[in-house]
Amino acid sequence: MKRYDLIVVGAGPAGMSAAIEAAKHGVHVVVFDENARPGGQLFKQIHKFFGSKEHRAKVRGFVIGQELLDEAARLGVEVELDSTVIGLYQDKEVVVRQGGEVNHYKGDAIVVATGAAENMVTFEGWTLPGVIGAGAAQTMMNLHGVMPGKRVLMLGTGNVGLVVSYQLKQAGCDVVALVDAAPHVGGYGVHAAKVARTGVPFYLSHTIKKAEGTDHVTGVTIAQVDSHFQFVSGTEKHFDVDTICVAVGLSPMSQLFKMDGCKVVDDRKKGGQVPVVDDLGQTSIPGIFAAGDVSGIEEASSAMIEGRISGLAAAYYLGFATEDEARAGVGDNERALDGLRQGMFAPKNRGKKVEKTEEGIPVSQSLLERGYVADSEIERFPGVTHRVGIHPVIECTQNIPCNPCQDVCPKHCIKVGSHITALPQLEPDANCIGCGLCVASCPGQAIFLVDEKSEPGYAEVTFPYEFLPLPQKGDRGQALGRDGNPVCESEVVGVKRTKAFDHTAIVTVRVPEDMAMRARFFKAAPATDEA
Repeated sequence: MKRYDLIVVGAGPAGMSAAIEAAKHGVHVVVFDENARPGGQLFKQIHKFFGSKEHRAKVRGFVIGQELLDEAARLGVEVELDSTVIGLYQDKEVVVRQGGEVNHYKGDAIVVATGAAENMVTFEGWTLPGVIGAGAAQTMMNLHGVMPGKRVLMLGTGNVGLVVSYQLKQAGCDVVALVDAAPHVGGYGVHAAKVARTGVPFYLSHTIKKAEGTDHVTGVTIAQVDSHFQFVSGTEKHFDVDTICVAVGLSPMSQLFKMDGCKVVDDRKKGGQVPVVDDLGQTSIPGIFAAGDVSGIEEASSAMIEGRISGLAAAYYLGFATEDEARAGVGDNERALDGLRQGMFAPKNRGKKVEKTEEGIPVSQSLLERGYVADSEIERFPGVTHRVGIHPVIECTQNIPCNPCQDVCPKHCIKVGSHITALPQLEPDANCIGCGLCVASCPGQAIFLVDEKSEPGYAEVTFPYEFLPLPQKGDRGQALGRDGNPVCESEVVGVKRTKAFDHTAIVTVRVPEDMAMRARFFKAAPATDEA
């Protein structure tokens, strides 16, 4: 039986972070993962992260994943892939299926970071080929370069459903609708808004009635539900689709804790059955720790911080870190974690209807019910300011932990302040130079540059663009509003791509002057065959 100081189960963001933190203190660490490559969900996440610099804000998930792997390799962490942990038993014995063998390992401490599994809902036809989880769609697109389908309906408007819908559009899929039985959007409003302005409609208080087809999905029927989630007769709507993508939440994979006798509770706010842990992630059995989604569903940024805390706690438990080192390191990480657990989407607010921002501004009902802020509601938000010359318009309308716009602006035009969930403000004496760094760095794609009088009768609007083919200067087409519907004719007058933008182009279009605060996206005119 091979022995290690620390065994980590799961090579995702939490597990790799725990292994790295422990290895920094000289702990001999092995990581087991059932997959053929390490990194977990990070390599599916092609979007930019929220938070601040310490949370790796405005860095894409797959980049963070590679950085973790490189650091683990430098520290000598052993990573065993295609290795499924099938048992955790008394005295920290781990049983692993590797190839055709079952091997036993012994650890002086264990960190379980097995993550979570996708939930599924049942409806008529739910077992047809073409009904897939959002995570599976991400795997197909972002790991294997395979389009999940041509016409897709997304069930679920949490962050996963919203992010994957956007990525489906990036992959060239036609997302016909976003559907959710809840009466309001569950994820970040900025995620919903960037999907809505591409033309995807939202159907809240609706769910799937049946999937159609014999040997694969050919269509889907949805219907409205009442306050008791019962179908409302006569509200059925049909869509021709070949794929139904399901994003209805995650459940912690806590089975190993039950095997070993760790105390487990059913906590709906954390996603299901989770181990009881202390502030260091230690379970009811000393020396066994939990980190990441297995101890409660959160974002990958939180999972990495929890992993660092557990790795440091394990190093202290094993005698590789002093009490002072442990206190200092854990304190810093807990402060970073606390920053992510603030705002309207904080764990304490789950299940609550937050009606006002921290600044006392009423939350947009249009955003919650239709996925976009209505034109009539925009003027009330900070940063939406009419000025002479080019200036940022910041349509960040919810208190979420994020401040890259403040850090990246070379002229310090934007201020979030020390409270990371505060709505961004445009400084009174802002001298915007139109560099576009704020537009490209915003993880929610919620910042626009507007020149309301770029020339007599016309305005220019600059927005982020992450689709192919990229528009070219001189292209003509339609400017789309926040709801994804055309608002006017427009012409592309500028396209910028630089290394600092990290693959987010910024596109500038010319529109009639009165459309400056309405035009938020561009759709090229269809190509015509020349005679």
